[in-house]
Amino acid sequence: MNQSSLHLDDLRSKIDGLVIEPGSFEYTALPKLNNARFDHIQPQGVVLCSTPADVTQTVGFIRSLRLETATRCGGHCFAGRSSTPGLLIDVSAINSVSLSNGTARIGAGARLGEVYSMLLANGMTIPGGSCPSVGIAGLTLGGGLGWLGRKYGLTSDHLIGAKIVVADGRILSCDEGHHQDLFWALRGAGTGHFGVVVELLFQTLPAPQVATIFRLTWPFSHAARVVDAWLGWAGGAPSEMAASLDLRASEDPTEPPSCELFGMNLGTRSDTLELLEAFTARLSTSPTSTLVEEMTYQQTLRHWADRAGERLEVPRAPNTKRRYEAIKSEFFAQPLPPEAVVALVDNLTRERVPGSFRELNFSAWGGAYNRVPADATAFAHRDGRYWLKHTAAVEVSAEAHEKLAAERWANRSWQTVRGWGTGHVFPNFPDPNLADWGHAYYGANYERLLEVKYLYDRHNVFHFHQSLPTTR
Repeated sequence: MNQSSLHLDDLRSKIDGLVIEPGSFEYTALPKLNNARFDHIQPQGVVLCSTPADVTQTVGFIRSLRLETATRCGGHCFAGRSSTPGLLIDVSAINSVSLSNGTARIGAGARLGEVYSMLLANGMTIPGGSCPSVGIAGLTLGGGLGWLGRKYGLTSDHLIGAKIVVADGRILSCDEGHHQDLFWALRGAGTGHFGVVVELLFQTLPAPQVATIFRLTWPFSHAARVVDAWLGWAGGAPSEMAASLDLRASEDPTEPPSCELFGMNLGTRSDTLELLEAFTARLSTSPTSTLVEEMTYQQTLRHWADRAGERLEVPRAPNTKRRYEAIKSEFFAQPLPPEAVVALVDNLTRERVPGSFRELNFSAWGGAYNRVPADATAFAHRDGRYWLKHTAAVEVSAEAHEKLAAERWANRSWQTVRGWGTGHVFPNFPDPNLADWGHAYYGANYERLLEVKYLYDRHNVFHFHQSLPTTR
């Protein structure tokens, strides 16, 4: 159905929220997607749902017209699934957060910063990411990683229940005792395949009493050696230690690339220094700068928010630093050979051009991430040691050939090392150009997910690029 034939007045009369159409001031004022790469995807309408009942009515409308749809809160999906050429369901107003007897009840529209702030006021938290503006639902349904993950596991590992509007309009409550197959699928399959989640229940944990953040840098000429050392250390470090390694080439080709180890340890400064010394002992060179600072856990969250250019307490502030980003990633179960590391590092700086940003981000896996069986939930990636993300970015206003060049660099960087990867990709890091995406995202759990899809959405109401197909 094209835009001119989509009449939304009937839906507007049935819901408490707002129905926004193209051409209106409200449509123009809607928040932009985090990644400008998908700005061309323009919905035929946006439904700002204020209640689960609004979602039910909207799903019925979509079902009757066979529209394509997507669900949005934070708008951070790497593959552009936070928008649709059909009818967009925006759940950002369903955002209550409450805590009772250690169980957090969270509306699917809540942002991570709002969740953290409320839980920390009661001395509790959940393992999550570092970007306050990310939607809690999208983060959780795709798995969810963060600084506490190596100690406590995925965000989805702490999900104990959910409410979801499925294709026939029912609002189902699912947990280990109700609709167990759907609950299994919601923990790791990603957003939108089976319905629209409107509420999540989490088992919280006491917020850490102390944590230490750190940042060490080296000249880029030592980058290959630092990567080699990191590959042999980070995945096997104590689970309290989460250390990432970033190699960056800025938009200015005259500026030297950077090599930075950064992260957080759930321990004192002295404990952290001891662990970091075990890392630097693998190198023949000392870091050129070292920052190791002990602080409260809430202070660490503010630190990571600041690093992302956001504020913990203002997670709904407009993103003023949007870029056109091309992102590819993969899990690895073994260190890269030295020649692959050298090729990867060389490619980062090859043919740099003004306005083009490049980044290689190595993040440690292992620890609690690996302690859950691969088939216990839909999240299958329980055997990796680390993952590697390749990012290329240009300004929103860049020319088409500059955007294409960014995509080509990210793909070339990914191809440089993919022969040593597992072939698996984090569902929270979807790639719109990925071949055999079903097994890349879900591994051996893919076939079971198809069964759940057929059971709850056999007419494929929820369909979009890389959505689970309805087959038997």
